[in-house]
Amino acid sequence: MIPGVISDARLAAPASCLIEGTVRQHNKFFILVSCFLVYLVLTNNAFGCSQTTQNQTVQNQRIQATPLPPDIDASDPALPVWARPATAVDSGAAGDENRVVGEVMKKGEIPKIRRVVTNVTLPVTVVDERQHPVANLKSTDFTVFENDQAQEIIKFNREDVPVSIGVLVDNSGSMREKRQKVSIAVLNLIKASNPNDEVFIVNFSDDAYLDQDFTRDLNLMHEALERLDSRGGTALYDGVIAASDHLAKAAKRDKRVLLVVTDGEDNESRNSLEQAIRAVQDENGPMIYTIGILGLEGKQHRAKRALEALSLQTGGVAFFPRNLEEVDAISQAVARDIRNQYSLTYKPSEQPTGYRRIKVVVRHSNSDLRARTKSGYFVSEQNTSATNK
Repeated sequence: MIPGVISDARLAAPASCLIEGTVRQHNKFFILVSCFLVYLVLTNNAFGCSQTTQNQTVQNQRIQATPLPPDIDASDPALPVWARPATAVDSGAAGDENRVVGEVMKKGEIPKIRRVVTNVTLPVTVVDERQHPVANLKSTDFTVFENDQAQEIIKFNREDVPVSIGVLVDNSGSMREKRQKVSIAVLNLIKASNPNDEVFIVNFSDDAYLDQDFTRDLNLMHEALERLDSRGGTALYDGVIAASDHLAKAAKRDKRVLLVVTDGEDNESRNSLEQAIRAVQDENGPMIYTIGILGLEGKQHRAKRALEALSLQTGGVAFFPRNLEEVDAISQAVARDIRNQYSLTYKPSEQPTGYRRIKVVVRHSNSDLRARTKSGYFVSEQNTSATNK
């Protein structure tokens, strides 16, 4: 409550009850009731003002990622979307130019319904035995399998379509000396991409910050990449979940990509690798390309496995440069890969919930061709209110 407002409200009621001593007795009850109603109206307005002020205060707070409730098994592959934790989109504290990106998802006792998947669109990369992209295939050269059942391809595209790209760059203390060359490589990737791509930049350490929302302005991207605060640990999984959530809610392009650049193992996330992978495995979720500047230390084995898993499950590629000089060439390879993909759309023949395995087979005179796409996606139950929006 706002003290000044409530004080005025409390004084208003007695003031409205001033009556002359000659007023007849049967009118006193009416006047008292009127005074009480005036009091209720004024105090209700004061409470509304107080609530508005409190809500504004909450909106100015930075919301951290919340762990799963203790009764939820994070490793359960059937874990529904509503129970998945993530960080929350917010404007940050007053004067903070950064925003924590993502959305908090809480467990709620609300009705669930089965979500109907209309169409699934797969970005598919085809390479030959030398890993060179193959660009002369037709729709009849492809067969899509979902849970081992062949699916009818209803749309086929080979054009260089614009993409929504989220760039996540490690901003932890160990990256301080590497950021300049990483920033140059990221900008060169964007320059080599479709000119109509839209890009957002997330710098992550202990938290993930949206330092530049979707834009096509290279100058704004450069400023965001130069916004260094190299300290703290590496919350990679939280960053992936948050960026994926922002991509799903704000992207204007149908084709979506995440690029992750890091130099070490996750040591700060509240979420696990399994939860991060689960968060990006919707039917039209992003492809993830990862660049791990890991060095040769044996302790980086787990970091390498994590980056490979994120890329493999989503149809992207994991790169591990031997030194910083190779990062720029890798960024160019990522841009070429994104621009030389097929787009296959099909309508699933079945609509059960749970995980749906995907496999794309290329049947061509060149038997050495290999297709790369996501390994599958989840069809989850959703609450009624969310679906009816």
